[in-house]
Amino acid sequence: MIDPVVLGQPGGRPDWMRRRAGLAPRDAAGLVLLAPGADGDAHVILTVRPGGDMRHPGQISLPGGAADPADDFPVGTALREAAEEIALDPAAAGVEILGTLDVVDVRVSGFMLVPVMAVASRVPVLARHQREVNAILWVPVTTFLPGAPIRSVEEERDGYLLRYGVFPFGDHDIWGATARVLGQLGAVLGESR
Repeated sequence: MIDPVVLGQPGGRPDWMRRRAGLAPRDAAGLVLLAPGADGDAHVILTVRPGGDMRHPGQISLPGGAADPADDFPVGTALREAAEEIALDPAAAGVEILGTLDVVDVRVSGFMLVPVMAVASRVPVLARHQREVNAILWVPVTTFLPGAPIRSVEEERDGYLLRYGVFPFGDHDIWGATARVLGQLGAVLGESR
């Protein structure tokens, strides 16, 4: 179970959900890049957001962000953001766009996230943007395949008890919208095995 569930609703929706109600969602795209790692196995490239990030401090995320009017949305947005955040050069890495996964509603930030799935034929040379990314993670695809461990977490937020699933990876918990996207990826890859 990856999707968050609100347990007990004493006064309706939590404040963070109520604040988003009635606001038009904004378009965003994230790059789900499958790339060969140094070990030769397939990995997904993720980022660790800085602790001072106002919306998602310290969280694990896809390279991506809000659409610009000049973007060829969603592919152009995902590639532009990946170039900005992790210095991805699609041509040098032999990146091929495979398509998109299901749109994810990121309620806390008001985005409708389109995950753009791509594969790199060569190991990409990456460098993090100093202000936007604390670290770049190379996470084995097996972390998200059906049957991979998912840990259930309960936390209180705005007086509400929430339960959601996380994919554990080393010292990191991959949760929220990123986990929902990567759960989709795991299902797609699991079907193709």
